[in-house]
Amino acid sequence: MTKQKPMIQPLVSSDVSHLVKWLSDPDVLNFYEGRDNPFDSQKVREVFFDPADSAQKCIFFYEDKPIGYVQYYDLDNDEKEEFGYESTQQIYGMDQFIGETAYWNRGIGTLLVQTMTRFLIEEKQADIVVMDPQAWNERALRCYEKCGFRKVKLLPKREWHEGSYRDCWLMEWKGDAYEDTAT
Repeated sequence: MTKQKPMIQPLVSSDVSHLVKWLSDPDVLNFYEGRDNPFDSQKVREVFFDPADSAQKCIFFYEDKPIGYVQYYDLDNDEKEEFGYESTQQIYGMDQFIGETAYWNRGIGTLLVQTMTRFLIEEKQADIVVMDPQAWNERALRCYEKCGFRKVKLLPKREWHEGSYRDCWLMEWKGDAYEDTAT
C-alpha cells in the first residue's frame, strides 16, 4: 500500500493550538526543545511568529490531519562560512518534528523529509540541504540517512537541551543522493 504524501501549508495563527499541544507533550519535547522547556500559547507566538525570523514555517498534514511542524530557511553567508560552504552555493536548512506521537515509527518522517528535500531542490534550486540533529537522536539520524543525507561534520556542544549543551551532526543532502533516495 502506498503511503499518502504529507501536505505542507504555511503556519497561520490558528496553528498556535497545535504547536502548544505538541510542544507541551514530554514525549515530543524529549526530542525537540527539551522536556524542561514546554511551550504555552504566548511562547509559541513569540518563537514561531517572530516577524524578524526569515524561516518559512509550516504545518504538515497526513491523512488530512495536522501532525507536525517543518521549517526551511536559506543559509546566510555567516552560516555557510561556519559550515565550510562557499557563499555562492544555494544552501537551505530544514528542521522538523512529528507532534502527534501516534504517527511516530510509521515512515511518515521519511516521507516528510523526502517531500521537503524535493521541494527545496526543485522549487528553490537548492544545491545542498542541511540539518543539524542532536548526535544522540538515533531515530532522526536513521531517517535522514535513509533520505540520502550524510553526516559531514560533528558540531560539538551546539544546542542547549535539558540542562546541557549537546553535540549535533551537520548532515547534508548533496549531489545525486536525491535521485537515489527521495522517491
